[in-house]
Amino acid sequence: MPNQGELAKLAAAVLQPGFVGTTAPDWVRRWLGDGLGGVALFARNVESPAQVAALTAQLRAERADVIVAIDEEAGDVTRFESRHGSSRPGNLALGAIDDPALTEAVARDLGFELAHAGITLDYAPDTDVNSNPDNPVIGVRAFGSDPELVARHSAAFVRGIQDAGVAACAKHFPGHGDTSVDSHHDVPLIDRDRAALAACELLPFRAAIEAGVKVVMTGHLLVPAYDPELPATLSRRILTELLRNELGFDGLIVTDGIEMQGVARKYGLAGATVRAIAAGADAICVGGGLAGEDTAIELRDAIVAAVQNGVLPAERLQDAAARVHRLAGWTGGARKLVDVAQRNGSPIGFAAARRAVRVTAADAGAALPITGDAHVVEFAPPRNIAVGEETPWGVSAPLDGLRPGTTSVRLTESYLAGLADPASVVLAGAEGRALVLVVRDLHRHPWQADVITAVLARRPDAIVVEMGVPVTILGGVHIATFGATRACGQAAAELIAGSPVPAPMAA
Repeated sequence: MPNQGELAKLAAAVLQPGFVGTTAPDWVRRWLGDGLGGVALFARNVESPAQVAALTAQLRAERADVIVAIDEEAGDVTRFESRHGSSRPGNLALGAIDDPALTEAVARDLGFELAHAGITLDYAPDTDVNSNPDNPVIGVRAFGSDPELVARHSAAFVRGIQDAGVAACAKHFPGHGDTSVDSHHDVPLIDRDRAALAACELLPFRAAIEAGVKVVMTGHLLVPAYDPELPATLSRRILTELLRNELGFDGLIVTDGIEMQGVARKYGLAGATVRAIAAGADAICVGGGLAGEDTAIELRDAIVAAVQNGVLPAERLQDAAARVHRLAGWTGGARKLVDVAQRNGSPIGFAAARRAVRVTAADAGAALPITGDAHVVEFAPPRNIAVGEETPWGVSAPLDGLRPGTTSVRLTESYLAGLADPASVVLAGAEGRALVLVVRDLHRHPWQADVITAVLARRPDAIVVEMGVPVTILGGVHIATFGATRACGQAAAELIAGSPVPAPMAA
């Protein structure tokens, strides 16, 4: 058995902790010298590409082969562009276009941008099949609800981003799409038999593996067809027997945030960490608000104690650390440095968003493009934790850029709930103007549908813009963007304003 010092280094190697700040804290620098294998960046660590490049250079000064990961889905979930919104349209929009060559090109472009900033692992693509339209946490993060479509675009994304030398990460294994529970808060149940799982949830993961994906992220999901007791992150039956042995994945297995209630509520941070490694996970992602050295010490010491107590085989920990180092070695040699420093967002991302946006209904009095001034009302439902509160979204800002003088207001359920006539508040300020109503996942939020129905009864010429999953279609003119990114908002604004739209960029 390795001695105490060796065990501590092995335990540190399998951790991917987050931290606070836009420069590397002293404790992270110190840990890199003591074997820490990687770190995870979130929106709190990102101000600009140049700042991230300086941060990653600090990290590499302490450990040249450190894995620097980021949760950048290039859609509604964005960390690298969290301050402005993603200049790419996101997975659902790419799935709606259904041009795998374009998806691959968008992912390659993203990879070049991340590589230029010193990032070596992206926790993307989301490989889930959004088969439940009421899913509260996946939605537009998935390429769609058709397993075959999700499979071909997941593979395309993997090829593109890894061609830039950044490791891709297929998530959330074995599939988070058919859930009505957010695993940030509780354990979702995937109640399908093995044949159904193979035909739906597992199909995109097989495609990603065949495309050479370097990393797979576990989901905190209960899948009784494989393990009736333990969530996937903690299940040897799912991580080792299914993912490793049956599907043949030989890369790195990383957990979803170990602090999420899907595993932490019942097993605790330390307990979930040890169980995950024992089950077959190779790296532990520590995100959320747990960003200090105390948490890293707790998890490292728990891993060491588990080996010493015979709970965790030393060989399993050594294997996990070896896989971390193997991935680090690949990223060190594969990263391609393309100069993207002077860009204001992704040109191919904006072009893709324009290809995705479409009019899904146009059978009443409204018309496109508008000819006068506009009043935009944006309905803001609660966001799931994966979508950062700091990330801007909407149509009002880009529309004002095209038609100066655009007025706007953003309304929440709590505000409208106390009003006797919410529709009157929505209509206030819209007289003599084109009225644009912006929603996200109208089908999941009855309060939005009720208010908009009442508004349309008085203003049937209103334009409804759906920036979520377009299930419920209301309005004479209904526009679907398939995401709420900056690129999606710009594309919708151009369509509404009638601005000249460039031809789609070649993939």
